[in-house]
Amino acid sequence: MADHSEIPIRAASAADLEALSSIARRSKAHWGYPAEWLAEWRPQLTVTAADLAEQEIFVACADEEPVGFYGLLLGEVASLEHLWVDPVAMGRGVGRELLRHALRLARERGYASLQIDSDPHAEAFYRHMGAVRVGSVPAPVAGTARRLPRLALDARGSQA
Repeated sequence: MADHSEIPIRAASAADLEALSSIARRSKAHWGYPAEWLAEWRPQLTVTAADLAEQEIFVACADEEPVGFYGLLLGEVASLEHLWVDPVAMGRGVGRELLRHALRLARERGYASLQIDSDPHAEAFYRHMGAVRVGSVPAPVAGTARRLPRLALDARGSQA
């Protein structure tokens, strides 16, 4: 699928880690989660050099500044580990283009589908992009029975 996007997407580098972590934290906070949950999630919302080494991480830019990113872990399955858009860039197609890029990459690497453990607030976006709910997984919040939707998106012929 040709990329008709006007949103530049490039591979992340170590120099991006702080900016990407900041985007993830602002994006998660955008949904109004309690401060104690955000503090508990800080390690998962921090992009590290180890993440950069084990995942394919790509950054969407506006005026050469990062406005979103995704992390794709390619193992037994292709798993979307991150997809965050800075709240100031939400609604501009950044998430859509990042997801399309991730799907193309997964397909190029030989994967038939993309697995997504989604924040509940993002489930509608992924479903709009063609994902289907295939189950749920425990949410990383101590002391709650909260669960996250597990979604799958066809990487071979997806409309995303």
